[in-house]
Amino acid sequence: MGDKTVTKVDSAHSPTGEMGQKYLASGKNVAMRLWEKQKPDDSKESHKRDYETVGYVIKGKAELHLEGQMVLLEAGDSWVVPKGAKHSYRILESFTAVEATSPPAQAHGRDEE
Repeated sequence: MGDKTVTKVDSAHSPTGEMGQKYLASGKNVAMRLWEKQKPDDSKESHKRDYETVGYVIKGKAELHLEGQMVLLEAGDSWVVPKGAKHSYRILESFTAVEATSPPAQAHGRDEE
């Protein structure tokens, strides 16, 4: 018989990380997080992470700087940041996006700088 465990996470009550992200549902191999109303000019420092990230823009506009490339992200766009890729974000308009990370970003201190 398959696993019948269901986890529901209400984002209004989700834990918030130090960078402003809300942690949503998380499994053993993948987790979701929400970035809500990130302010323009909230440039994120360039870093490398020990997980892969895929994201989807709900609202707003940002630049993703990835390994010497710049990608403009707008509502309806999705993106991938490979594990270990040097990257940063520059918020251009109030930005809301959801991301999935594999393995989960918050596990084992992966989200810490």
